[in-house]
Amino acid sequence: MAQTTSSYGANSMQVLEGLDPVRKRPGMYIGSTGPTGLHHCVWEVVDNSVDEAMAGYAARIDVTLLADGGCRVADDGRGIPTDVNKQQKMTGVEIALTKLHGGGKFGGEGYKVSGGLHGVGVSVVNALSTRLMVEVDRDGKHHVMDFANGGTPQSKLRVTGDAPRGRTGTTVTFWPDGTVFETTEFSSRTILERLQMMAFLNKGLEIRFKDERPDHGNGETVTYRYAGGIVDFVKHLNTSKEALFSKVGFYELAEDDSEVEVAFQWNTGFNTDGIHSFANGINTTEGGTHEEGFKAALTTVVNKYARAKNLLKEKDPNLLGEDIREGITSIISVRLRDPQFEGQTKGKLGNTSIKTLVQKATNEKLGDWFEENPPEANKIVKKAIAGAQARMAAKKARDVIRSKTLLDGAGMPDKLKDCSSKNREERELFIVEGDSAGGSAVSGRDPLRQAILPIRGKILNVERARLDKMLKNIEVQALISAIGAGVGEEFDVEKRRYDKICILADADVDGAHIRTLLLTFFFRQMRPLVEHGHVYICQPPLYSTEVAKKKIYLKDDHAKDVFLRDNPNHKKDFGRLKGLGEMDAEELRVTTMEDGLRTLLQVKVEQAALADEVVSTLMGDVVELRKQFIVTNAKDVRFLDI
Repeated sequence: MAQTTSSYGANSMQVLEGLDPVRKRPGMYIGSTGPTGLHHCVWEVVDNSVDEAMAGYAARIDVTLLADGGCRVADDGRGIPTDVNKQQKMTGVEIALTKLHGGGKFGGEGYKVSGGLHGVGVSVVNALSTRLMVEVDRDGKHHVMDFANGGTPQSKLRVTGDAPRGRTGTTVTFWPDGTVFETTEFSSRTILERLQMMAFLNKGLEIRFKDERPDHGNGETVTYRYAGGIVDFVKHLNTSKEALFSKVGFYELAEDDSEVEVAFQWNTGFNTDGIHSFANGINTTEGGTHEEGFKAALTTVVNKYARAKNLLKEKDPNLLGEDIREGITSIISVRLRDPQFEGQTKGKLGNTSIKTLVQKATNEKLGDWFEENPPEANKIVKKAIAGAQARMAAKKARDVIRSKTLLDGAGMPDKLKDCSSKNREERELFIVEGDSAGGSAVSGRDPLRQAILPIRGKILNVERARLDKMLKNIEVQALISAIGAGVGEEFDVEKRRYDKICILADADVDGAHIRTLLLTFFFRQMRPLVEHGHVYICQPPLYSTEVAKKKIYLKDDHAKDVFLRDNPNHKKDFGRLKGLGEMDAEELRVTTMEDGLRTLLQVKVEQAALADEVVSTLMGDVVELRKQFIVTNAKDVRFLDI
């Protein structure tokens, strides 16, 4: 059970300003008033509990979505201080809940490190709630305080009895304000994904989740607890891949007020984007100094080992970082006192001191791991050497593609029917399955803005093929040339020739497979295209019918059911549109290609680690996992169109 310590009392809390600005400009404090901002409120409360766990005082966190729309977060930490702060003349609970930047993370005594990204804390959640209740078990007593209407105290902090069985901890229950947020409905999937990540990053911490809302599952408790911490995280991410060896490597180092943990395992795949980094529990999606330190030291350690063991001969050039990182899955988790976040989404760590620490840890500890695990180390080096050979072969293949481009003048594939507009913002490329459909698409397009690239059959599954083999594939070459922005590590999204890349495939199983192959190609080899929202899926309708001599189109079975419900006397037959090749140009134009009439689904990547896992599961070698994934997600709207 967590022990209360004298160093963490109300007097160790500093206060910077009041709550009024939060309701005036909520976006400044929680990012947005949409679903992201709503869930940010949950993260603020959960992060406080996680900070208690990181400081060694909490072992369990319970998150419950209540039937009436509220959210309750309970931990078994020390409990927010209930004594009176001499300077503020109010209790620690009041400071934490009513003063912006009022907490134990600023004075330095309460916490060594903390996860709060902006440090705005639970007071912001209070300001944006219609009601909030805080309960603190501390010093043997159960304390309660209520707030309403954006953080106004409804009572003093009061003792309502003894703490149950010597328990310590904090429970915060809040009801988000519908006049502030666009929606107050929490997504259990969003919360579960985040909680699982937090459990991975905090070894041994038990996080339990329950959704008590009616019509939201069966109300069962989901429990996450990982005794192996980030080692289990790596195992989880590699489940859908074939591991190069069974061990998961791990090392850690702590110095001054910083600590680093790294877990790693290689798989037989060729993806080089398998490094996921975190700082104080925050997913640094854009990387930063900790990732740079790891990558630099990893390259040094592998080359040093390869030379020492004569796996690289004297005349051989050094292996590059991209050769070594081929097939790696790694989690880098650092904790530091004052994290500096940069980048558009605050997803990049900027502290230079942590780069030095990660480099030192990797040079020493990974070097030792290689010496202690020679069979695994040899496999890593041999895979990297094969990667280097493939890179050189890929360079030759790329040069061939480039030289073709120069020889052909404009260098575009023969079968590309380009558009004439010089304004990239309005240019669209339709990748069309099959030549017959390509013919209809060419006739039905707007030649000023819309280009057509027919591809024959199924392109190569790049999840199971190296770049050099991939670049020999005619269809892949045509795609790279048409888009015009390079491929792989050289890809530059600013050089793309089109603003929208639209995948146009049949609404059947084969069409779905082709869509998935193309999406895998874009995700693995042109990821910025997906991340910047330039990839779309066309959604041709499945049915047509006649109403008053006018043909109308219906997207799918659901649309057909809705139509029949709204038109119970409709007697005309429904024609099933079998394939794009059977549609004439006019049909294809009005159903699939023309602005205002068509339905386009934008492809997005929210969390790289999750997307990586999904792509590997669907396109990898493990059939059983793929089957399990499809069965589990068959009814999940997120995957219906993909």
